Amino acid sequence: MASAPIARLPRPFTYRRPSTQCARRLSRLLPLLHPEHNPLRGRSLLRPRRALSDLLLRPVRLSRHARLPQPEARGGGSHGCHGVIRILTKLNGLKQLELDEASLDQLEAGDVLHVETPLNPTGEARNLAYYAERAHKVGAYLTVDATFAPPPLQNPFDFGADIVMHSGTKYFGGHSDMLCGVLAVNPSRADKWLRGMIEERCYIGSSKSATSLVRWIDDEIRNNPTGVVGSVVDKVVHASLQKDEWLKKQMPGGFGPVFAIWLKDAEDAKRLPSKMELFHHATSLGGVESLIEWRAMSDPGCDKQLLRVSIGVEAWEDLKDDLLQGFKKLAEEKKV
Repeated sequence: MASAPIARLPRPFTYRRPSTQCARRLSRLLPLLHPEHNPLRGRSLLRPRRALSDLLLRPVRLSRHARLPQPEARGGGSHGCHGVIRILTKLNGLKQLELDEASLDQLEAGDVLHVETPLNPTGEARNLAYYAERAHKVGAYLTVDATFAPPPLQNPFDFGADIVMHSGTKYFGGHSDMLCGVLAVNPSRADKWLRGMIEERCYIGSSKSATSLVRWIDDEIRNNPTGVVGSVVDKVVHASLQKDEWLKKQMPGGFGPVFAIWLKDAEDAKRLPSKMELFHHATSLGGVESLIEWRAMSDPGCDKQLLRVSIGVEAWEDLKDDLLQGFKKLAEEKKV
C-alpha cells in the first residue's frame, strides 16, 4: 500500500510561535469573528482582564467606591478574573458583590457588572439581556467573559454588552500553542474608550510614569545635591529631558518607558538592583513589571555606573518610594 507523500515544510523550520504565524492569522480572523466591534488582542488573557479593569475604572474614577458583582453566586468563575479583582481590591479598595438581586439593587452609575457566560467550570448560561437592562438602567456597564462560547455560538453585543472578553488561547486558537486574550468593544463606546486603552495597555509600560520618575530624579539632582538622591545619582537621561523642538512632534504619545541613570559610584550601581523591592533585576523590558538592570552585567563594554530602567504598570509614586529606599540603603551601608 503506497503511503501519502509527506508535506514539505520550508527550511529552516522550527515549530514555535513566531514560525506558526499565529498572531498574523489571528489579526485576520478577529474582524470576521467580531465584525464592526473593534477587537483588540493581547499576549495573554490576564492582560485584557487588566486592560478591562483600567479601561472602566479610570474614566469614571471609581478607584475607591467601585462595585463589581461577581459571576459565581452559585460558585465557579474564572480564577484569573478573581485574581485581578483581588489585586484591584488591595490597590484601590474595589468592592466586590455577589451576582444576586440584593447586590443588583445596589448598582450605581459607573459601576461594572461583569458576567461570565457560560460559567466556568459548570457551563451554565446567564441571561445577558436581563443584566444589560439592570446595568444600563442606572448607568452601569455590562462586561462579558464569553470564553466558553465565542462567535458564532453567541454575540453578547446583540444583548447589550459594552465589552466582551475572550481567551484567544482556547477556541480562537484551537491548538493550545498561542497565548492570547481578546477584548471587543461595542461601537457605541469605541470612540471614547479605544484610544485610551491602546495608549495604556497595547504599549506595555508607562511612558507617563517614566517621565514622572525622570523629572523627580532630575529635580533632586539639581535642587538637592546633598540629599538622598543627589548624593548617589550623578545624572538621569531620557527623551523627556531633551529640549529639541522636533521631539514633541515626533513622539506625541509620550517619550517611552525606558531611561538610564548614572550613579556616582560604580560599586553602588552594581549593588542597587539587589536593594529593590518592586523593581526586578533583569535585562529584559516591555513587560508589566518594572525592571532595573546594571547594564554592565549583560554588556561588558557599557559604563559600569549605568543602570537601565524599564517602567511597567506600577504606580510611579510606588516606584519612586522603592528607588528612595534603595538609595538610602546604599548610603547607610557606606556609614558602617
